[in-house]
Amino acid sequence: MGKRIIQQARGHGSLTYRVRKSAFRHKIKYPRKNIEGEAEIVKIFNSPGHSAPLMKIKISEEVFYSPAFKGAFEGQKIIIGGKKIEDGNILNLKEMPLGTKIYNIESRPGDGGKFIRTAGSSAIINKKSEKGIIVIMPSKKEKIINEKCRATVGTIAGHGQKEKPVIKAGKKYYIKKSKSKLWPRTSAVKMNVIDHPFGSGRGKRIKSKIAKRNSPPGKKVGLIRPRRTGRKKR
Repeated sequence: MGKRIIQQARGHGSLTYRVRKSAFRHKIKYPRKNIEGEAEIVKIFNSPGHSAPLMKIKISEEVFYSPAFKGAFEGQKIIIGGKKIEDGNILNLKEMPLGTKIYNIESRPGDGGKFIRTAGSSAIINKKSEKGIIVIMPSKKEKIINEKCRATVGTIAGHGQKEKPVIKAGKKYYIKKSKSKLWPRTSAVKMNVIDHPFGSGRGKRIKSKIAKRNSPPGKKVGLIRPRRTGRKKR
């Protein structure tokens, strides 16, 4: 008698394959649009749910969390709003000159920051046009963003932390477990036939398999079913 395969167990939604909520209790965001002025970095700490260290920032009565920038320290003063370009300051994109390094960029004005939030990363303001601000992302691709969106000046701290060798499998296990990532991952074709649709010693020449859109966990493996196939007739 076989056991539930990993795809079925993950689809069931047990605690083993569910994100640990306590690791993500600090939500990255910006203060409300009408709050501007001098803010203070109250604390810098490590969060298990994020690759970069986070900083706790207080302005008037509002407290929010943001990825720490390179060179940040506790008790440091930063400016929210205005036009002053210094590492850690939070400004609208339209107020920043070309060539400024930025991170934690909003996708829409007021959403709290969606782009560039991993350790050691930053984007560069390249051009300003009628459509918006053109930003060069770490992937070297250009992205047009609304000029009213906010971003933080500088580069995120923690560069190179993923380059450090893990050495032991046990340490890697706990790193993945803190974020509820599935590890180690076994190749499907190396499994027994009872454990995966791709398993068995026969037929190791892997063919593309397209599962039905409504297939249950355990059958939904391989490629995502396309909406249509074949050459499009005009």
